[in-house]
Amino acid sequence: MKIQIEEAWSNRELLKEDVYANAVRAVIEEVDKGRLRVAEPVGGDWVVNEWVKQAILMYFGIQQMETFHLPPFEFYDKMKLKSDYASQGVRAVPHAVARYGAYLARNVVLMPSYVNIGAYVDEATMVDTWATVGSCAQIGKHVHLSGGVGIGGVLEPLQASPVIIEDGCFIGSRCIVVEGVRVEKEAVLGANVVLTQSTKIIDVSGAEPIEYRGRVPARSVVIPGSYTKKFPAGEYQVGCALIIGQRKESTDLKTSLNNALREFNVSG
Repeated sequence: MKIQIEEAWSNRELLKEDVYANAVRAVIEEVDKGRLRVAEPVGGDWVVNEWVKQAILMYFGIQQMETFHLPPFEFYDKMKLKSDYASQGVRAVPHAVARYGAYLARNVVLMPSYVNIGAYVDEATMVDTWATVGSCAQIGKHVHLSGGVGIGGVLEPLQASPVIIEDGCFIGSRCIVVEGVRVEKEAVLGANVVLTQSTKIIDVSGAEPIEYRGRVPARSVVIPGSYTKKFPAGEYQVGCALIIGQRKESTDLKTSLNNALREFNVSG
Protein backbone atom coordinates (compact mmCIF):
# COMPACT_ATOMS: atom_id res chain seq x y z
CA MET A 1 0.00 0.00 0.00
CA LYS A 2 2.81 2.40 0.81
CA ILE A 3 4.22 2.14 -2.73
CA GLN A 4 0.79 2.71 -4.28
CA ILE A 5 0.06 5.67 -2.01
CA GLU A 6 3.38 7.33 -2.81
CA GLU A 7 2.87 6.76 -6.55
CA ALA A 8 -0.63 8.26 -6.41
CA TRP A 9 0.63 11.20 -4.34
CA SER A 10 3.12 11.98 -7.14
CA ASN A 11 0.52 11.51 -9.86
CA ARG A 12 -3.07 12.15 -8.79
CA GLU A 13 -4.37 10.89 -12.13
CA LEU A 14 -3.67 7.40 -10.83
CA LEU A 15 -6.54 7.79 -8.35
CA LYS A 16 -8.91 7.27 -11.29
CA GLU A 17 -7.76 3.63 -11.30
CA ASP A 18 -9.49 1.31 -8.84
CA VAL A 19 -6.27 -0.27 -7.58
CA TYR A 20 -4.99 3.09 -6.30
CA ALA A 21 -8.33 4.37 -4.98
CA ASN A 22 -8.82 1.08 -3.15
CA ALA A 23 -5.33 1.36 -1.66
CA VAL A 24 -6.29 4.74 -0.21
CA ARG A 25 -9.49 3.29 1.25
CA ALA A 26 -7.58 0.32 2.68
CA VAL A 27 -5.17 2.67 4.47
CA ILE A 28 -8.06 4.62 6.02
CA GLU A 29 -9.61 1.37 7.26
CA GLU A 30 -6.29 0.39 8.86
CA VAL A 31 -6.02 3.83 10.50
CA ASP A 32 -9.61 3.58 11.71
CA LYS A 33 -8.83 0.27 13.43
CA GLY A 34 -5.53 1.51 14.89
CA ARG A 35 -3.37 -0.88 12.89
CA LEU A 36 -1.70 2.02 11.09
CA ARG A 37 -0.84 5.40 12.61
CA VAL A 38 0.21 8.74 11.22
CA ALA A 39 2.96 8.83 13.85
CA GLU A 40 4.24 6.20 16.26
CA PRO A 41 6.77 5.98 19.09
CA VAL A 42 10.06 4.34 18.15
CA GLY A 43 12.87 4.04 20.67
CA GLY A 44 11.85 7.00 22.80
CA ASP A 45 11.18 9.27 19.81
CA TRP A 46 8.31 9.66 17.35
CA VAL A 47 8.38 8.75 13.67
CA VAL A 48 5.90 10.30 11.24
CA ASN A 49 4.50 8.00 8.55
CA GLU A 50 4.17 10.66 5.87
CA TRP A 51 2.56 8.26 3.40
CA VAL A 52 -0.33 7.59 5.78
CA LYS A 53 -1.00 11.30 6.02
CA GLN A 54 -0.88 11.49 2.21
CA ALA A 55 -3.49 8.74 2.01
CA ILE A 56 -5.79 10.70 4.32
CA LEU A 57 -5.51 13.79 2.16
CA MET A 58 -6.22 11.80 -1.01
CA TYR A 59 -9.20 10.14 0.69
CA PHE A 60 -10.91 13.53 0.75
CA GLY A 61 -10.37 13.71 -3.00
CA ILE A 62 -11.94 10.38 -3.88
CA GLN A 63 -14.92 10.54 -1.52
CA GLN A 64 -18.22 11.80 -2.85
CA MET A 65 -20.40 14.32 -1.06
CA GLU A 66 -23.61 12.93 0.38
CA THR A 67 -26.46 14.05 2.58
CA PHE A 68 -26.89 12.61 6.08
CA HIS A 69 -30.25 12.89 7.83
CA LEU A 70 -30.66 12.90 11.58
CA PRO A 71 -34.00 14.70 11.95
CA PRO A 72 -34.36 17.56 12.52
CA PHE A 73 -30.70 17.92 11.53
CA GLU A 74 -29.19 17.52 8.09
CA PHE A 75 -25.50 17.28 7.13
CA TYR A 76 -23.72 17.33 3.77
CA ASP A 77 -20.20 15.94 3.81
CA LYS A 78 -17.72 13.43 2.38
CA MET A 79 -16.85 11.62 5.58
CA LYS A 80 -18.82 8.97 7.42
CA LEU A 81 -18.79 8.88 11.20
CA LYS A 82 -17.57 6.09 13.46
CA SER A 83 -20.18 3.64 14.63
CA ASP A 84 -20.72 0.57 16.79
CA TYR A 85 -19.07 2.06 19.87
CA ALA A 86 -20.32 -0.74 22.13
CA SER A 87 -18.23 -3.42 20.42
CA GLN A 88 -15.18 -1.15 20.62
CA GLY A 89 -15.63 -0.51 24.33
CA VAL A 90 -15.95 3.25 23.81
CA ARG A 91 -18.39 5.46 25.71
CA ALA A 92 -19.78 8.19 23.46
CA VAL A 93 -22.05 10.72 25.16
CA PRO A 94 -24.50 12.67 22.94
CA HIS A 95 -23.36 14.80 21.02
CA ALA A 96 -19.89 13.28 20.69
CA VAL A 97 -18.67 13.10 17.08
CA ALA A 98 -15.76 11.04 15.78
CA ARG A 99 -15.07 10.65 12.09
CA TYR A 100 -14.41 7.34 10.40
CA GLY A 101 -10.63 7.04 10.12
CA ALA A 102 -10.03 8.12 13.74
CA TYR A 103 -8.98 5.39 16.15
CA LEU A 104 -10.52 5.16 19.62
CA ALA A 105 -9.11 2.51 21.95
CA ARG A 106 -11.07 0.63 24.60
CA ASN A 107 -12.38 2.59 27.60
CA VAL A 108 -12.06 5.95 25.84
CA VAL A 109 -14.79 8.35 26.99
CA LEU A 110 -16.09 10.98 24.58
CA MET A 111 -18.16 13.70 26.18
CA PRO A 112 -19.82 16.04 23.66
CA SER A 113 -16.64 16.59 21.66
CA TYR A 114 -15.04 16.10 18.24
CA VAL A 115 -12.32 13.73 17.01
CA ASN A 116 -11.13 14.18 13.42
CA ILE A 117 -9.86 11.67 10.85
CA GLY A 118 -6.36 10.29 11.38
CA ALA A 119 -6.39 10.93 15.13
CA TYR A 120 -5.31 8.18 17.53
CA VAL A 121 -6.80 8.21 21.04
CA ASP A 122 -5.39 5.49 23.28
CA GLU A 123 -6.89 3.50 26.16
CA ALA A 124 -8.81 5.04 29.05
CA THR A 125 -8.47 8.61 27.81
CA MET A 126 -11.16 11.20 28.54
CA VAL A 127 -12.07 13.72 25.84
CA ASP A 128 -14.11 16.17 27.88
CA THR A 129 -16.94 18.50 26.87
CA TRP A 130 -16.30 20.63 23.76
CA ALA A 131 -12.72 19.41 23.47
CA THR A 132 -11.48 18.87 19.92
CA VAL A 133 -8.86 16.40 18.73
CA GLY A 134 -7.59 17.58 15.37
CA SER A 135 -6.70 15.47 12.35
CA CYS A 136 -3.83 13.05 12.94
CA ALA A 137 -3.25 14.13 16.56
CA GLN A 138 -1.78 11.35 18.71
CA ILE A 139 -3.22 11.09 22.23
CA GLY A 140 -1.77 8.57 24.69
CA LYS A 141 -3.21 6.32 27.39
CA HIS A 142 -4.90 7.71 30.53
CA VAL A 143 -4.88 11.28 29.21
CA HIS A 144 -7.46 13.83 30.33
CA LEU A 145 -8.34 16.51 27.79
CA SER A 146 -10.38 18.93 29.89
CA GLY A 147 -13.35 21.02 28.78
CA GLY A 148 -12.75 23.19 25.72
CA VAL A 149 -9.24 21.93 25.00
CA GLY A 150 -8.13 22.45 21.40
CA ILE A 151 -5.66 19.91 20.00
CA GLY A 152 -4.60 21.09 16.56
CA GLY A 153 -4.79 19.11 13.34
CA VAL A 154 -2.01 18.45 10.88
CA LEU A 155 -3.69 18.37 7.47
CA GLU A 156 -4.59 22.01 6.95
CA PRO A 157 -2.01 23.41 6.60
CA LEU A 158 0.10 20.34 5.87
CA GLN A 159 2.82 20.14 8.53
CA ALA A 160 5.62 17.70 9.23
CA SER A 161 4.46 16.39 12.60
CA PRO A 162 1.12 16.02 14.38
CA VAL A 163 0.45 17.17 17.91
CA ILE A 164 1.50 14.45 20.35
CA ILE A 165 0.13 14.15 23.89
CA GLU A 166 1.87 11.25 25.60
CA ASP A 167 0.57 8.84 28.25
CA GLY A 168 -0.76 10.15 31.54
CA CYS A 169 -0.93 13.85 30.65
CA PHE A 170 -3.53 16.20 32.08
CA ILE A 171 -4.44 19.08 29.76
CA GLY A 172 -6.34 21.78 31.66
CA SER A 173 -9.45 23.65 30.56
CA ARG A 174 -9.21 25.80 27.41
CA CYS A 175 -5.62 24.83 26.65
CA ILE A 176 -4.54 25.03 23.01
CA VAL A 177 -1.80 22.76 21.66
CA VAL A 178 -1.06 23.10 17.93
CA GLU A 179 1.64 22.95 15.23
CA GLY A 180 3.10 19.58 16.13
CA VAL A 181 3.97 20.39 19.75
CA ARG A 182 4.88 17.32 21.82
CA VAL A 183 3.73 17.09 25.44
CA GLU A 184 5.74 14.33 27.06
CA LYS A 185 4.54 11.70 29.53
CA GLU A 186 2.59 12.75 32.63
CA ALA A 187 2.99 16.47 32.07
CA VAL A 188 0.33 18.79 33.51
CA LEU A 189 -0.87 21.89 31.67
CA GLY A 190 -2.83 24.32 33.82
CA ALA A 191 -5.87 26.12 32.38
CA ASN A 192 -5.40 28.37 29.34
CA VAL A 193 -1.87 27.32 28.40
CA VAL A 194 -1.27 27.97 24.67
CA LEU A 195 1.51 26.06 22.94
CA THR A 196 2.68 26.58 19.35
CA GLN A 197 6.05 25.88 17.76
CA SER A 198 7.07 29.49 18.46
CA THR A 199 5.84 29.60 22.07
CA LYS A 200 8.64 29.94 24.59
CA ILE A 201 8.35 27.20 27.22
CA ILE A 202 10.49 28.42 30.10
CA ASP A 203 11.50 26.31 33.09
CA VAL A 204 11.58 28.76 35.98
CA SER A 205 11.81 26.18 38.74
CA GLY A 206 15.59 26.46 39.13
CA ALA A 207 18.12 29.24 39.70
CA GLU A 208 18.37 30.01 35.96
CA PRO A 209 15.63 29.82 33.30
CA ILE A 210 15.82 26.98 30.75
CA GLU A 211 13.99 27.55 27.48
CA TYR A 212 12.26 24.97 25.30
CA ARG A 213 10.23 25.24 22.11
CA GLY A 214 7.86 22.68 20.65
CA ARG A 215 8.28 20.26 23.55
CA VAL A 216 7.11 20.04 27.15
CA PRO A 217 9.44 17.76 29.14
CA ALA A 218 7.95 14.77 30.93
CA ARG A 219 6.20 15.36 34.27
CA SER A 220 6.41 19.15 33.95
CA VAL A 221 3.78 21.32 35.63
CA VAL A 222 3.03 24.21 33.27
CA ILE A 223 1.05 27.45 33.64
CA PRO A 224 0.47 30.44 31.33
CA GLY A 225 2.96 33.29 31.59
CA SER A 226 4.31 36.28 29.70
CA TYR A 227 7.58 38.06 29.04
CA THR A 228 8.49 41.54 27.84
CA LYS A 229 9.43 41.93 24.17
CA LYS A 230 10.59 45.05 22.38
CA PHE A 231 8.77 46.17 19.23
CA PRO A 232 9.23 49.31 17.11
CA ALA A 233 6.20 50.79 18.88
CA GLY A 234 7.47 49.96 22.36
CA GLU A 235 7.67 47.11 24.85
CA TYR A 236 4.76 44.71 25.23
CA GLN A 237 3.94 41.48 26.99
CA VAL A 238 4.04 38.32 24.87
CA GLY A 239 2.52 35.04 25.97
CA CYS A 240 4.67 32.09 26.99
CA ALA A 241 4.39 28.95 29.12
CA LEU A 242 6.15 28.55 32.46
CA ILE A 243 7.34 25.25 33.89
CA ILE A 244 7.00 25.81 37.62
CA GLY A 245 7.95 22.37 38.86
CA GLN A 246 7.73 18.64 38.41
CA ARG A 247 4.90 16.23 39.09
CA LYS A 248 5.90 14.08 42.07
CA GLU A 249 6.27 10.32 41.67
CA SER A 250 4.27 9.77 44.86
CA THR A 251 1.21 11.64 43.62
CA ASP A 252 -1.71 9.49 42.52
CA LEU A 253 -2.29 9.89 38.78
CA LYS A 254 -6.02 10.51 39.14
CA THR A 255 -5.62 13.45 41.50
CA SER A 256 -2.23 14.74 40.49
CA LEU A 257 -3.43 17.76 38.50
CA ASN A 258 -5.13 19.41 41.45
CA ASN A 259 -2.42 18.32 43.85
CA ALA A 260 0.40 19.45 41.59
CA LEU A 261 -1.11 22.87 40.99
CA ARG A 262 -2.13 23.29 44.63
CA GLU A 263 1.46 22.68 45.68
CA PHE A 264 2.49 25.69 43.58
CA ASN A 265 -0.53 27.79 44.59
CA VAL A 266 -2.00 28.10 41.07
CA SER A 267 -5.38 27.16 39.65
CA GLY A 268 -6.25 24.28 37.28
